[in-house]
Amino acid sequence: MNLVTRDTKAALALAADRPMASRQQALRRIGRVLLYIIVVVGAVIFTFPFFWMISASIKPPYDIMKLPPVWIPDHLEFSNYVRPFQELPFGTFFENTIIITLLGMIGVIASSSIVAFAFARMRFPGRDTFFVAMLATIMLPYPAIMIPSYVLYTRLGFVNTWVPLLLPEWLGSPFVIFLLRQYMLTIPVEMDDAARIDGCGWFGLFSQIVLPLSAPALGVAAIYSFTFHWNNFLEPLLYLNRTELFTVPLGMALLNSRYAIDFGGTMAIATISLIPVLVVFFTAQRHFIQGLVISGVKG
Repeated sequence: MNLVTRDTKAALALAADRPMASRQQALRRIGRVLLYIIVVVGAVIFTFPFFWMISASIKPPYDIMKLPPVWIPDHLEFSNYVRPFQELPFGTFFENTIIITLLGMIGVIASSSIVAFAFARMRFPGRDTFFVAMLATIMLPYPAIMIPSYVLYTRLGFVNTWVPLLLPEWLGSPFVIFLLRQYMLTIPVEMDDAARIDGCGWFGLFSQIVLPLSAPALGVAAIYSFTFHWNNFLEPLLYLNRTELFTVPLGMALLNSRYAIDFGGTMAIATISLIPVLVVFFTAQRHFIQGLVISGVKG
């Protein structure tokens, strides 16, 4: 009798739990659907300027500012991609931008990786103090040092050259140093001891052990540096006056100032200039995500 009663209670409890479980499953599905809706709406909002840029690059002038927007015009204006190159030497602008971007990216990674290795692996008096002082420079806004830097480069005779754009990059970037240092701290110290037993010095430890293992963080630094230098506008505007030294962002500003507001041509150049950034990002996307996740694990 007790056995039957016990089985009956268990069956009743199971029957009572089923509606609750199904209700929780239904709520979970509703929450997931709402999350997908929010993600889709956010994606549409944030990608709207991107698709409008591409659409405007092939529109005739009278269709660009129409409201509501005309996404696919009845007449495709591919001359928007040709006209800027006829009016200004955008081929030279792209060449200048590529050179500055590559040299700046190499300089940032080379110098910052050495400094990050020193902060992560070496032990010396005041190491943590120097590291905190370096991090404090990240909070210093660029307008605060813009005028002193311009005066310095003017007196050195570097204005109207690429030196002010490249020299600071070869002295290290605080953000990249912090990123690489955090990642290098996740590499086991036991590997240093094993390398030292094999006769490896500081340079060998850096070049043969730590640097190859820091490839994901280096990928993040490369993407960050490439994007910054490729889109940099303020510093070239300050230091460059000769048209043959201009970069693409300066060329786009010159296009609008010299030939009124050419939305079609500007959007066409912007579309072309966005292609290298997208290629670099999607090529190194896996390293980018992995480096961002692991770099914040250990401090």
